[in-house]
Amino acid sequence: MHGVVCRHGRLEAVNGVDLDVAAGERIALTGTNGSGKTTLLRAVLGLHRQVDGEILVGRRGARSAAEWAWRRRACAWIPQRPAAGRFPLLARELLASSGAPAEAASAAVRLGVGALGDRPLSSLSGGQLQRMHLARAVGCVAAGAGVLLADEPTAALDFAGQEEAAEVLTTLPVTVLVVTHDRAMAARCDRTLEMAAGRLREVR
Repeated sequence: MHGVVCRHGRLEAVNGVDLDVAAGERIALTGTNGSGKTTLLRAVLGLHRQVDGEILVGRRGARSAAEWAWRRRACAWIPQRPAAGRFPLLARELLASSGAPAEAASAAVRLGVGALGDRPLSSLSGGQLQRMHLARAVGCVAAGAGVLLADEPTAALDFAGQEEAAEVLTTLPVTVLVVTHDRAMAARCDRTLEMAAGRLREVR
């Protein structure tokens, strides 16, 4: 990321961020709510459109539809407070969308939600839904994603679940950028960065 600025209308949510993340590095992104962390991750995926500056993934930009399609395959994504959606999607259909259904299903079993595949997402608890999205991300990695972007992936989990999710996330053979307030998760990462008022600084 070089000179990245993200706006919500006239409001600058991210202000001049420069960040180089090496392949295989694990970065924890901390900071108060509203400091720009989620906006920055969404900008990488093209989910936030008011962006200036340059964001490269694998040294590749994303100016065309084909380049954006490649980036979304290259990046696994765990959203903050994942929504069930407006359509009656089943949990196994969410896992299948990873591109590697068998690996995602295996991860769901490991995370304790393997028996919920035929349940609509709307019927799952917040913790169960978060585990399903984590399992889907494991499937995305198995399908070839080299980067994992995760936004508060342990927020809806109890302590044991947080430990388990942190273990899964930080042992995947990918580059990880995770927004978290979980100190145990941050401790597992190579570097901890803090955002404040849209600016980024390294704290560990």
